[in-house]
Amino acid sequence: MATKLSVNINKWATLRNARGGNNPDLLKSAQSLEAYGAQGITVHPRPDQRHIKYQDARDLKGLITTEFNIEGNPVQSFIDLVFEVRPTQVTLVPDAEDAITSDAGWDCKTHLPFLKEVIARFKQQGIRTSIFLDADPEMVAYATETGTDRIELYTEPYAQGYAKDREAAIQPFIATANKAREFNLGLNAGHDLSLKNIAFFAAHIPDLLEVSIGHALICESIELGLQHVVEQYLKLLNQPA
Repeated sequence: MATKLSVNINKWATLRNARGGNNPDLLKSAQSLEAYGAQGITVHPRPDQRHIKYQDARDLKGLITTEFNIEGNPVQSFIDLVFEVRPTQVTLVPDAEDAITSDAGWDCKTHLPFLKEVIARFKQQGIRTSIFLDADPEMVAYATETGTDRIELYTEPYAQGYAKDREAAIQPFIATANKAREFNLGLNAGHDLSLKNIAFFAAHIPDLLEVSIGHALICESIELGLQHVVEQYLKLLNQPA
């Protein structure tokens, strides 16, 4: 089964919000990403709505024709939003309200009762569930007990270790993926995956269903498209009146 690419569009919203207005147009960008082949759209609204706003999630629901994934910490306002929008998938992430970005997976042993209760509520509404998890095979058994459909491997440690020793960096993720297979858990992955490290990761992780990529994708798009845009400006500045 081919691994799906879900594009996290938080950074589009960050850029839009920096100037006010609607440039870039988040909804148009999501539609363009789907037209270019993306098989899903991910948003991560935080309580302060500093990038994706709750209204963005509502507006996107009516436009997205692929899979829609909403991720975040399941505080009550987030839970209410997910129930309202009913995305394809909800991914639960234990990030603090003031976190710059997600930086750890769930301790499913400690938070087992809470996760079981929240996940049961989402599944009753027919929403596929996934929980953010560190590359720790021991934690997979507890994740299974939550009732989740999938886990999403937190891949920043892999990305950080890739340049130094990619074989060593991938080993905990292979072990965790194999354990997930034993428990029949679906497997997603995300955080700091990029054009530099994605192929090696995908080739070594069995049954990888989906990756969510945002920050690296937009940075690479700027870098790879920069020459074309500069050339267009020069052309327009120097064409005959």
